[in-house]
Amino acid sequence: MPLLGSCTGLTKSYGSRVLFENIALGISEGERLGLIGRNGAGKSTLLRILAGQLEPDGGAVSFRRNTRTGYVPQEAEFPESHTVHEVIAAAIAGEPLDELERAARISQTLGRAGFTDATVRTEALSGGWKRRLAIAREIAQSPDVLFLDEPTNHLDFEGIQWLEKLLSTATFASVVVSHDRYFLDTVVNDVAEIDRAYPGGLFRVEGRYSQFLEKKEEFLLGQSNRQEALANRVQREVEWLRRGAKARTGKSKARIDNAGRLMRELGDLETRTAKGVTQIDFTGTDRRTKRLLSVDNISKELGGRTLFRDLSFTLSPGTRLGLLGLNGAGKTTLLRILSGELGVDSGTVERAGALRIVYFDQAREQLDREQTLRQGLGAHGDTVIFQDKLIHVAGWAKRFLFDSGQLDRPMSSLSGGEQARVLIARLMLQPADILLLDEPTNDLDIPTLEVLEDSLTDFAGALVLVTHDRYLLDRVSNVVLGLDGRGGAQLFADYWQWEQAKMGQADVPKLAKQENRSQPSKKKLSYHEAREWEQMEARILEAEQQLEAIRAEMHSPEVVSDGPRLQACYKKLQPAEGSIHALYARWAELEAKQQ
Repeated sequence: MPLLGSCTGLTKSYGSRVLFENIALGISEGERLGLIGRNGAGKSTLLRILAGQLEPDGGAVSFRRNTRTGYVPQEAEFPESHTVHEVIAAAIAGEPLDELERAARISQTLGRAGFTDATVRTEALSGGWKRRLAIAREIAQSPDVLFLDEPTNHLDFEGIQWLEKLLSTATFASVVVSHDRYFLDTVVNDVAEIDRAYPGGLFRVEGRYSQFLEKKEEFLLGQSNRQEALANRVQREVEWLRRGAKARTGKSKARIDNAGRLMRELGDLETRTAKGVTQIDFTGTDRRTKRLLSVDNISKELGGRTLFRDLSFTLSPGTRLGLLGLNGAGKTTLLRILSGELGVDSGTVERAGALRIVYFDQAREQLDREQTLRQGLGAHGDTVIFQDKLIHVAGWAKRFLFDSGQLDRPMSSLSGGEQARVLIARLMLQPADILLLDEPTNDLDIPTLEVLEDSLTDFAGALVLVTHDRYLLDRVSNVVLGLDGRGGAQLFADYWQWEQAKMGQADVPKLAKQENRSQPSKKKLSYHEAREWEQMEARILEAEQQLEAIRAEMHSPEVVSDGPRLQACYKKLQPAEGSIHALYARWAELEAKQQ
């Protein structure tokens, strides 16, 4: 594909901290490039430089003449008291269009973004709709290449699917910074990771995210073998130097010089491959109470709209409940009810005595941005108390990839990912029976997400999770509650079952009891049907265990990083899910006959 633009030798530092140096990258027509990396690697900074929003310390960015670029930041801003129509109109004010063309462009852009009311004001929009408007504002200007920084943040599932379709079918090229693994695997056709572990600071693979993981594994294995071989050579040279060369010949001096070069090469390789991993470990109370929290027929109305009605469920140790629904469906409201922050209009919420609930707030209002990092991490003096042990705050900070030089920096200077890690650090200091997590994955990098998933899966108490990260939701939750925002609520086995039910597939099994069902005409089961009915529960249990085994295999590290094996698991997953759906449908049919 013809090249749209490129950068060479890009270098950027903040103070003494080097983000990246000598980065080289090309962008071609129609390319959908996913840019990934750890928090602090410089992804957003590189994106801003490519989009012309920031100057590099060194290097150059060049685009083909008349190339039009668009940029969507993590947090978009709009003029106060403007309608969405006015926002798009202002974006194309400089375009040479007549009034009819201008009106058509605005209408088409808003319709493409899903807006049905052009008069709604920006301050009335939710975070997800503001994100849609920010993307629409750039699309209206017909870019040749669009740069997007964490575009799925604040979007609900419907919004993410809209964005996936938009980018997958777009004629313009795109460069996307994202940590959403399903989104990356669906949208991008090229992946580049910023990391000092790679020569040149960048590793790029043509293909989807699953293919990138496969190539990355091959590269890192080869680099590990090279590092091991280099370490052995250095060890042999060191032993030779220790023995001392009796004759200072030209040959021995050359060998001494070579030994020094090998040591420098090994040191550079070890420095580049050294990685820090956030250590996340939520502390459970080891409480044995079977019913930690019980919700009985609760209803809640907000803004004149019923969010849920007659909702009932129980949280026990080991329950990992995922909440699903569009933005505004009531997920955060339900979390606030469970935490005791909000009351209910009807029904009851019963909590076990001395229940300990820890709440991760989506808006991060729990953070005082005027505090220093030291204070934000929960330090009392120079120490924190974790699992009844005193830990020096510098060591605690290091556990979350902060260095001691950052401890006296204000919280307001931290990135979104760093603030998320601070919140997680504080939550870990609080022993909990129940974790309530509202979008904990926003701004977290992929390595931290993987550690978070492991910690939540191992948590001994109950947890309720709101997230738009479909991969994390599938891996962590063992049941999901779908809210339709109109009063309805239904339990499902996983995200995909909820998605199928939303699309109107009649054979999707529902786990919650159905109330007020119309009474079917009574029918008697035949002998064979009665035998089938008796065996149905065991057959469903066996099928679900097989499905769970396939999912466990899919989520195992060795399969996640192996593209072909991951694809093979997907192929096994669909018939296994279909089999369970068919069994549930047959079970419902037999149940109806005997009533």
